[in-house]
Formats: sequence, structure tokens, C-alpha cells
Amino acid sequence: MRLQRLFPFFFFLFFVPSLAQTKDTLLVVRDTVKMKVVEVSHWTNKNTVGFDLNQIAFVNWSAGGVSSVSGLLKGIFSRKYDNNNVKWSNELIMRYGMNKQDGVEFRKTDDAFQFVSTFGYRRDTISNWYHSAKFNFNTQFTDGYEYPNTDLAISGAFSPAYTFFGIGAEYSNKEKLINVYLSPMTVKNTIVANQRLANQGAFGVKPAQYDANGNMTREGENMKTEFGMLITCHFKREIFKNINLENRLALYSDYINKFGNIDVDWQLQLDMIVNQYVKANIGTHLLYDDDIKAKEEVAGVQVTKGPRIQLKQMLGIGVEYSF
Repeated sequence: MRLQRLFPFFFFLFFVPSLAQTKDTLLVVRDTVKMKVVEVSHWTNKNTVGFDLNQIAFVNWSAGGVSSVSGLLKGIFSRKYDNNNVKWSNELIMRYGMNKQDGVEFRKTDDAFQFVSTFGYRRDTISNWYHSAKFNFNTQFTDGYEYPNTDLAISGAFSPAYTFFGIGAEYSNKEKLINVYLSPMTVKNTIVANQRLANQGAFGVKPAQYDANGNMTREGENMKTEFGMLITCHFKREIFKNINLENRLALYSDYINKFGNIDVDWQLQLDMIVNQYVKANIGTHLLYDDDIKAKEEVAGVQVTKGPRIQLKQMLGIGVEYSF
């Protein structure tokens, strides 16, 4: 399974809705002079691409310091269909960032590929509750390392990759800009395509087995399947003039393996609008998964530790363009 083989599938699934827009209902408007035919689309499309750049340089600086430059390329693409009792939302999020310091090779700072598709149906137009089905896919583009060790990757494309598919209920309130999804029946698949990591049992897959002499008798499995409960919450609103707060929270617990042990994925971001194109943002990303074991360098040897809370903080200023 290679990343480049599966990316076209997600792009096809994501952009097909755009092609259907020309088939939407036509509305006939009568005036005193003539009949006018106006095309009404139930689709809403939004594409946002941006680039953040941070740079600092020192020349004969007595207090010391290291010159560095970092950049982050990001894109958010959404396709939403809303027609009375039917709602279909698709969102594709991509980020990739690099950092370069004097005397140090390029290092990755951010790497994400996320696709979310939610289909909902409600009985009447008054209710904010929908019967829904949701599909999530998360992975990354390139290998990740526990620096300064760049010989052994601790992650990579499809190592891991996560898929969630479930059915449940969704509360969607357009006025309050909040969306809550509850699914008591969600299948979660963890994919580890890198066989070396799979043999280690990375990200919770079943590790390889060895005999008494240390010879491998069975390779590690490349996939782990769980069945449990998923709760997600998303809202985005303007809290002050030109300052928007966005919150994304996902909680998952497996029924069979340690039910009540909750996987947490929580993203919080403040977007500050300078003008139409220039924006600043501050964000945090907190992760906890009991199946993800931390790795550390001890005396030049990569050692696997226990699960830990993962926290990432981001501050960026750059340009954004929406179309």
C-alpha cells in the first residue's frame, strides 16, 4: 500500500461533488417584463491556501543566537451540499512545514493529511438533529524522526494512518456555528505500512513474534481494527472583531480493549485577520492515545517508552487566499 496510489482516490471522492453542481434545480422568476431562469445551487465550495513564514537572523549579535527560517504551507478545501433535509459535508485539510537552522539540516515541523466526509438526513426542516454517517481519514506525507536521529523513522506515510467509519446522530446549528456528532457504532482502523514499525508493534498493531533464539517466526500485523464510540465537536465563531476561534475535539473509546480508556484529539486555534490576505494564527494540538508509545534517544539508542500526552503549539503570520 503506497500513499501515492491512494491519494487519487481521496481527491476523486472529494472533487466529484463539484461536478454535480450543474444538475441542481432551476428556479423560474417572473417579473413584469419577461421570464428569467436562475440556476440555484445547493453546493457551497470554499478553498483556502496559505503560507506562513518565520525568520530570524543574527550578525555579530553579542547576546548570541542561531539564525533560522521556517515555513508552513497549508490548504483547506470544503465541499458542502445542503438541500432541505439532506446535508453532505466534505473537508480536506493539508499542512506541511519545514525549519532550517544554521549548521542543522532541514527538519519537519508539521505534516498532516486529513479528510472528513459526513452525510446526514433529518425528518423535517425544523430539527437540528440528523441521522448521520461519518468517514475520517488521517495520515502524513513523509517520514518523521526523533531528532537528531535521522536513520530510523518513527513514523511515515500510512505509518500510521487512521480511518474511522460510523453511524450515529449529528447536531448541526448554523446560527450558533456548532456541530456535534455522536456515534455509538464506529469502526477504527490503524494502518502501519512500514514493516519495521509493524514488527515493533508501533501504534498498537500486533508486534512480530520471535523464538527463543531471537529468530522471527511471524511478522507484525499491518492493521489493527477496533469497534467503539466516537464523539466529535466542531465550532468556529468570531469572539472579537477580526478574531475567530476554532475548536475541533474528537474522543474515541474502544468497547473491547480497555473501554473507558479515551483517545483524545483536540485542536484549538485563534485566527487574527490583518486584512483580506494577511493573517496571524495561534494554535495548539493535544493528542493522547494509549497505543502510541513515545520514543527517546538514550546513549545513541532509540528506546520505546510508555504512552504520553502529546502537545504541539503553533504561532504563524502569513498570507492566505480564498477562492
